Amino acid sequence: MLKIFKWAAFTVMALFMLAQLVRPAKVNPQVNEAVALEAHSEMDPEVAALLKRACADCHSNRTEWPWYSNVAPVSWFVIDHVNHGRSHLNFSTWAEYRPAERVELLENICEWVRLGWMPMESYTLMHSEARLSEQDKATICEWASRERERLLADNGRKREGRPSNN
Repeated sequence: MLKIFKWAAFTVMALFMLAQLVRPAKVNPQVNEAVALEAHSEMDPEVAALLKRACADCHSNRTEWPWYSNVAPVSWFVIDHVNHGRSHLNFSTWAEYRPAERVELLENICEWVRLGWMPMESYTLMHSEARLSEQDKATICEWASRERERLLADNGRKREGRPSNN
């Protein structure tokens, strides 16, 4: 029995060591501030701070990679999570979304935060500072609603041939 345990432990260690050789790329693409959310929205510092602490690691090109993102197989999960998050919403490329997409994303931001779907529990387990209080959620939803209304008004002005605010 001891011999089987030793071989099993050796096999697990060998697989763990080999897994370290599989290194998906941790990428933080260059941020062009001219297309980032901050340049195209009206946001007070409180909202900016909330989005930074609860959303930016997975939904911007400003990811702060934690130490465990260097250890397989956890690194695979973390890198995939970030890539997936950016593919759905990336604050660093906000201006590249069509106006209708921005309006929809703002609706989704509020809904996902309000329902507790974002930030994901798997993220807040290791990043307790990212947990959002009910007041934090209300603040984000109020901002998203104001921003949505501003975008809709700007789009209406553009259709009428008048200059927009943004």
